[in-house]
Amino acid sequence: MQEIKKQLEVLLVNYFRKCYSDFPKGRITASESPDFLVKLKNKQRIGIELTRLNPANAVEISAADKAKNTFHEELVDSMREHFEFGNDRKLFVKFLFNQHNGINPASELVIRSQTVSLIRSAIENRGRQPFFNQTLNGGNLPQGIKQIMIAGHSGLEASVWERSNNLGISTNVVDDIRKAIAKKDEKLRLYQKQKLDKYWLLITTDCLRADKNINLLNKIQREEFSSLFHKVFLFDLMRARVLELV
Repeated sequence: MQEIKKQLEVLLVNYFRKCYSDFPKGRITASESPDFLVKLKNKQRIGIELTRLNPANAVEISAADKAKNTFHEELVDSMREHFEFGNDRKLFVKFLFNQHNGINPASELVIRSQTVSLIRSAIENRGRQPFFNQTLNGGNLPQGIKQIMIAGHSGLEASVWERSNNLGISTNVVDDIRKAIAKKDEKLRLYQKQKLDKYWLLITTDCLRADKNINLLNKIQREEFSSLFHKVFLFDLMRARVLELV
């Protein structure tokens, strides 16, 4: 059995392949340094290294917001337990909570029941597919929950349910991206020992959010990034959106 970290990486690289229209046709295999190999029909090989965008410039939050985050995390855990009672399906689920229209703790049980019912309905007709994903949003969700990302694959053997942006909200996403690229650039020499044809870097983030009222996607797209990797991507999981940075 692969450790859960690797199982999630398998899920993420398949999610990326589904969302990136120019992903080349080929067979993906798990590897180490880099994390995956894509073997093309012309015998070329592409190495893909995954990393999660770390909010090194995370905004300081108040005690009230910390308490709210703790409440949300406990709610997510209880929803996972409720879902798994009588259901052996293993899922990767991310919850984006509404910052301005919160959940009343008195309604926790009702929201838990409604949310789990929606998730069960969403995957009801999903067989044991190699990979699937679905996003729930809009008026069908209980008050206080803005969006739910659901994904799974046949090799996922443990559930992971999390609050989105559980590492924090960054005050400078562009700087965080540059630091992520620089950190992986330093290790590229290790990956090059496999003598692959191309090397890609995939940076994942739960949901691109800034602590200021700015159009973050436009800001990122206006920036110029450089790397020793042939291609660098930023993958917003909640929006299922891929930005090609290099």
